[in-house]
Amino acid sequence: MPTFRPVRIVDVIPETADARSLVLDAGFDYRPGQYLTVRTPAGARCYSLSSAPGVDTAPKVTVKRVPGGRVSNWICDHVHAGDTLDMSGPAGTFTPDSPDDDLLLLAGGSGITPIMGIIKSMRGGVWSLIYANRDADSIIFRDELDRLLPVTHWLDSERGVPTADALRELLTAYPDRWAFVCGPEAFVAVAEKALQLAGVPASRIRVERFELESAGSRSMAAPAGSSAAISRAGSSAAADPAGSSAAVEPAGSRAAVAEVELDGQTHVLPWAPGKRLLDVIIDAGLNPPYSCRQGQCGACACRLLSGEVTLVNNEILEEEDFAEGYILACQAEPLTDSVTVTYQ
Repeated sequence: MPTFRPVRIVDVIPETADARSLVLDAGFDYRPGQYLTVRTPAGARCYSLSSAPGVDTAPKVTVKRVPGGRVSNWICDHVHAGDTLDMSGPAGTFTPDSPDDDLLLLAGGSGITPIMGIIKSMRGGVWSLIYANRDADSIIFRDELDRLLPVTHWLDSERGVPTADALRELLTAYPDRWAFVCGPEAFVAVAEKALQLAGVPASRIRVERFELESAGSRSMAAPAGSSAAISRAGSSAAADPAGSSAAVEPAGSRAAVAEVELDGQTHVLPWAPGKRLLDVIIDAGLNPPYSCRQGQCGACACRLLSGEVTLVNNEILEEEDFAEGYILACQAEPLTDSVTVTYQ
């Protein structure tokens, strides 16, 4: 599971009225387009690195305030130069294979953050950027972008919300480029459809989605990992504690009871069929740690004390983590009638 370490904030840069960049005193290796998981008193979330290795003197993450978003608002309101935050990573696969690739970049809102790191890292090739925002005041990195490359700005205030057909007209000249798309789910869906209409093969499209924090978190798109069932002993195949070979009812099809130890208290929660453990806990009004909700960051990891679950997707936990009983709450579905986990 990811290891958090304290990272000192060297500087806080106001990018727009709602966005802040945190310059970090951290000497880690990373690739352009990757992200860090940031843990705060308000919770944990993933934030993309807007810097580029070998170009910027220090790593930098950019945070945009989300209405009702606990973590983004806490960071924008409370973090100052000299403060320290716990962070893990870097992680993520939203990065070009080569700095010489020809790229077509599409960003919506704060989706410009990892794409900025990609732009600054490119050495050769040609690239084009289409950047959608609500209005001119919402454009993050505006002056810096104008210095780096020509940008086609799409402002909702002038042109309305982008549609697939309208974006397609801007993309038809680039069917052979690698396309990188990042932004809120609605923008990503429209951009993917526009790329399809413009003749860009799906194999040349890479996507990263930002979900609204109030509805969950950032979601990182990547190839699906393997499905693994985890027992109390931490095995990677469905099994009961006694080693019986009895058939196990498929995950997602059964009701169960979850006993959750969180913040020094134990909660017994009904677990409806088809729900993930993290959703069960959140729906009960509790505040567990989580971030990507896709099985990629490990922020929601907890320890399985009894019962069995299956992980729909896992791209972060390894065999030694399973051996210690760790599971991902955001991907866990029950295989037994009762499951006990702890965040202690």
